[in-house]
Amino acid sequence: MNFTEISYEVVDRVATVTLDRPDRLNAFTTTMMHELASAYVAADLDDDVRVVVVTGRDRAFCAGADLSAGANVFGPNAKAVERASIGTIGGAPRDGGGVAALTSAACRKPVIAAINGPAIGVGVTMTLPMDIRLASESAKFGFVFARRGLVPEAASSWFLPRIVGISQAMEWVATGRIFGAEEALAGRLISKILPPEDLLPHAYSLAREIADNTSAVSVGVAKQMLWSMLGEDSPWAGHRADSRAMRHLGASADGREGVESFLEKRAPNFPDTITADYPDMERWPTRPNDMG
Repeated sequence: MNFTEISYEVVDRVATVTLDRPDRLNAFTTTMMHELASAYVAADLDDDVRVVVVTGRDRAFCAGADLSAGANVFGPNAKAVERASIGTIGGAPRDGGGVAALTSAACRKPVIAAINGPAIGVGVTMTLPMDIRLASESAKFGFVFARRGLVPEAASSWFLPRIVGISQAMEWVATGRIFGAEEALAGRLISKILPPEDLLPHAYSLAREIADNTSAVSVGVAKQMLWSMLGEDSPWAGHRADSRAMRHLGASADGREGVESFLEKRAPNFPDTITADYPDMERWPTRPNDMG
């Protein structure tokens, strides 16, 4: 794959996606949107990839949307040719941040955000569908949209209140202020703060723990189930989904291997793959191109 604004590398079953416009603090563009979507699709469909780690080149994660086009950068005619390929939703042109975010959400591999510096605007909203968010001590965050006459995008009106609660979400969105990693941790936006030099090693250690010990299909189905249950109003919906998944996975080759390896006191060698053995699931998209 030939990317110009991100890099994509697979080493030892971990895909690293690096936002790669360091001269612009990795500011988000339509090109970056398309490349991120392609990277998530590639990771999802590659059985040699078990986990995705997303980070930024040099001192920033992503400083937000690239505003170099001027005041009309978000207007209806902005970059019309570039945006034509992503279509419309609800009668409006699709939001580019949402395209990237929902492709991340639909990826059946765990996605770990290693937030190495400022994550502002779409730089933070793109991380909300990622499954685990880690941050450097130097990271800063900002849902700055109201200070630009805009609203949060990238489907963050769905994700953010579910992750941090409505009160915290409204405080950050209504003020539009920049805040540091300690406040992000206290507000449950991230799960851990690390020294800059330890951020990626910790992310890779976590990725290795997943890749070395678990069934790819089990993790993918569990990811889909946990996110989809955030919209349900009763534990019975979870019970229904759990029962269907347990029936399928309990009879699978991975299910049998998990039990046999435990009884034989050895490490499991799970044979099933995402591409060949993933069950049909309801409610949450099972393929990265199911983004509508």
